[in-house]
Amino acid sequence: MLDIRFVRENPDVVKENIKKKFQDHKLPLVDEVIELDSQRRAAIVEADNLRSERNKLSKQVGMLMGQAKKDPSKLAEAEEVKAKVKADADRLAELEALEKELDEKVRRIMLSIPNIIDPSVPIGESDEFNVEVERFGEPVTPAYEIPYHTAIMESLSGVDMDSAGRVSGNGFYYLMGDIARLHSGVLAYARDFMIDKGFTYCIPPFMIHGNVVEGVMSQTEMDAMMYKIEGEDLYLIGTSEHSMIGKFIDQIIPEAQLPQTLTSYSPCFRKEKGAHGIEERGVYRIHQFEKQEMVVVCKPEDSMAWYEKMWRYSVELFRSLEIPVRQLECCSGDLADLKVKSCDIEAWSPRQQKYFEVCSCSNLGDAQARRLKMRVKGEDGKLYLPHTLNNTVVAPPRMLIAFLENHLQADGSVTIPEALRPYVGGKEKLVPTK
Repeated sequence: MLDIRFVRENPDVVKENIKKKFQDHKLPLVDEVIELDSQRRAAIVEADNLRSERNKLSKQVGMLMGQAKKDPSKLAEAEEVKAKVKADADRLAELEALEKELDEKVRRIMLSIPNIIDPSVPIGESDEFNVEVERFGEPVTPAYEIPYHTAIMESLSGVDMDSAGRVSGNGFYYLMGDIARLHSGVLAYARDFMIDKGFTYCIPPFMIHGNVVEGVMSQTEMDAMMYKIEGEDLYLIGTSEHSMIGKFIDQIIPEAQLPQTLTSYSPCFRKEKGAHGIEERGVYRIHQFEKQEMVVVCKPEDSMAWYEKMWRYSVELFRSLEIPVRQLECCSGDLADLKVKSCDIEAWSPRQQKYFEVCSCSNLGDAQARRLKMRVKGEDGKLYLPHTLNNTVVAPPRMLIAFLENHLQADGSVTIPEALRPYVGGKEKLVPTK
C-alpha cells in the first residue's frame, strides 16, 4: 500500500505505474482517492477548529454564569454561548462520523492501488513476457522415456490419489513409503540449509486473523487463495509468509534487531480455482502441501541486496540436489499489487523438456509494513517503515516432480544425491516395487 501523501504529491507517477501494470480500470481511483483525502483533511481541520473553539466557549460560559449571580442580565448571554457550544458539539459529532467514513473509503481505495514497481522490472501484460535471466546447470533429456510424475510415484508405491479423492476430493493425495520419506527429507534438508545460512527456524501459526490477511496480500489474491474458517475470524494460511510477516503487526522493532531473517515450515492451503492443463494435475497444483519459506525484514536500503541473496539461495539449494534451474524475471503485469520486484526459480522438466516454477522470490518494499503498522525505531529515535521480502526455500510435492524426473534412471530407480542421503536413512536410490 502506498503512502497517501505520495499519491497526493505524485498522481502522474502513480497513474503511469498503474498503466505499466495494465490495470487501466484503476486509473480513476487516483483522482477519487485524492478528492476523498482532501475532504477528509478539510473535515479534520474543521473539527480541530471546533474543538479549540469549544474550549474557549466553555470557559466563557463558566465566566458568564459566575457573573450572572451578581448581574442577571448576563444569564441570557450565557445561554446564547451555551447554545453555540451545543451546536458546535453537534457539528463536531457529524465531522467525526464523516472523518471515520472518509478514512475507510480512502483506506479501501489505497489497498487496491498497486505498489510502485522497481525500474528494473520488464514491462509486459502477462507471464508470457517474463524474461529469462540466467541458467544454472545443464538441462538433460535422457534417451529413455520419462513417465508422468504420478506414474513414477506409483511405481515406487509412493502415492494414492484414488483414496485421497474418496476422502477429500480432487486436489489431495496420500504420499506413502519412500516418497513420503523423501518428501519429509527434502523439507528437513531445506530447513538445515537455511539455518546454515544464518536464518532462525520457526514454526508459525497455521491460521491467522482477517486483518493480518489484509495486511500481507491483495484482495484479489485473498479471494483466489484463502480458505476461511466458518463463523470465526480465522483463515488457513496459503504460505507461512502470511503468519511470519504478521508476527510483526503493530510492533516497533529496534533498528539494532534488523535484519530479521527467518525460515519457517508450514502446511499451506489454497483454493486453486480455475481449470488447469494436464501437466498441472497429479500433485503439481493441489489444495494442501508443505513448504519451507524464507522471510526477511530489513532496512529499506538493504532490501535489494537481500532480494539478490534470497533467490540465489534457492538456486544453490536446487543445484546441491543436482537439479538444473533458471531465474526468470517477472514482468510488470505478472506482479501482485504489493510487489516491487519478483522473480521465479524454475526447475528443468526432462519429461516436458521445459522449465516450470518451483520458487518465487519477492521484494514488497514497505507495502506490508504500512498495512500492518510495522515500524522500526532508528538510533536517532525516529520511526520508519522496514522492507519485507519472502522466497520459497522448497515446496514439495511440486519440487518432488523435478527431483524424480531429473534423477529417474532407465531401470525405473531414482538416485538420491549425496547431500540428501542423511535425510532418507542413507539410501542411495529408490527402487521400483511395481
